[in-house]
Amino acid sequence: MTATEEARDGEAADGEGTPPASRRALVAGSVGNLIEWYEFGVYGYFATVIAARFFTPEGGSDAEALVKTYASFALAFFFRPVGAALFGRIGDRIGRRPTLILVVLLMTAATAAIGLLPTYGTVGAAAPWLLTLARVVQGLSAGGEFGGAVSVMTEFAPPGRRGLYGAWQSFTVALGLLAGAGLAALLAAVLGEADLQRWGWRLPFLLAVPMGLAALWLRLRLEETPSFRRASGGPTGHTHGAGAACAPQGAPPAHAVAPPPSAAATRRAIGLGIGRLMGWSAAGYTFLVVMPSYLQSTLGASFQQALLATVVANAGFALAILPAGALSDRIGRRAVMAAGTVALIALALPLLNLLQDPDASSAARAAAVFAAGAAVGLLAGPGPAMLAEMFPTTVRYTGLGLAYSLSNAVFSGSAGLIITELIKRTGDADIPALYVMAVCAVGLPALLTLRGDDHRRALRD
Repeated sequence: MTATEEARDGEAADGEGTPPASRRALVAGSVGNLIEWYEFGVYGYFATVIAARFFTPEGGSDAEALVKTYASFALAFFFRPVGAALFGRIGDRIGRRPTLILVVLLMTAATAAIGLLPTYGTVGAAAPWLLTLARVVQGLSAGGEFGGAVSVMTEFAPPGRRGLYGAWQSFTVALGLLAGAGLAALLAAVLGEADLQRWGWRLPFLLAVPMGLAALWLRLRLEETPSFRRASGGPTGHTHGAGAACAPQGAPPAHAVAPPPSAAATRRAIGLGIGRLMGWSAAGYTFLVVMPSYLQSTLGASFQQALLATVVANAGFALAILPAGALSDRIGRRAVMAAGTVALIALALPLLNLLQDPDASSAARAAAVFAAGAAVGLLAGPGPAMLAEMFPTTVRYTGLGLAYSLSNAVFSGSAGLIITELIKRTGDADIPALYVMAVCAVGLPALLTLRGDDHRRALRD
């Protein structure tokens, strides 16, 4: 049997769910992720408002309050690895479905709580601590979301479509960020600055309740994945009698489960995964979440202008993700993700300089932020499937969740804090682009270690 035939036979072992089950997995896996990133986007878009409500005691400066707001933002990201380890172990032991149900309940409760919290003017110094506590719960639940959602999507994916199915996870990131930005822009236009500052900022967080209930209903209808049932020794819901009858006597079954990898091997894979994701993490948050505050505080843009630019950037991001995932099913994850990384290294500074140019037209600026978002989409499309392919079923939820959350904790969660503080100290308006370029350059060698045929291989049991 040729290597190509073996790869095709391996592909047939993936995605053993029926088409309706695969579609349910896609929707149920995506919806929790949409809520998560909707909330994280809303927090980033309302960073200046939250700073004024929670982190500005009498005599404090706006810049100092914004730094504290991003510190709370970063703290939630640093709890994501804890959530990834905790919920990942649960998901790898008792199943993806029950774990994802618990995760979406925690995320919904914590997000709604932010919309109900008293501000600094009401309870004083307790306000930022209460906000930080809610952010910690969000971080824990968000850490458990990614690994489970990607495991469900890729383990149910039909043969040859793992990149496209995994890309839906990233696509719902874009949808969540767009929903948050669109709602923030709508509230700013309808309510006006005064009402938005007083009470309007609470509305996007409270909307998490109906969204969370919809996600819960979808996940209650979700089946456990065939890969997990097979790895745990349970029935897969599929028979392979013909294949078993034709197998030579004494040959291992078609879906024999390999022994769990060593802890050292899993740690190495997680470290490599972080390296492969760091450019995506840094560029994604810099261009898609931190940008509104940068445009306001550094370039003097209005709240509405900053949000409009962010909507355009997220539109470019969203439109690139699914094509990038599908393309990676044809030509490989390495080619697509390396191309996106090189594009970010080459274009980050020129695109930012175009935004800084007072003589640049609105169309040129829109094209710049759209292109930046699209370049990030080239990484985000194949990224989830690439991670799923790095880990066997027995540690997949934990391994890919930790790689993703650790990368995001360091390079996404800290992006706003690092960029804001460095601009404050140096006065250099190019800091966002330099940050993206540096992180992408460091992460590119790790991406180049991907094998060209990883996309054709079966997920490891």
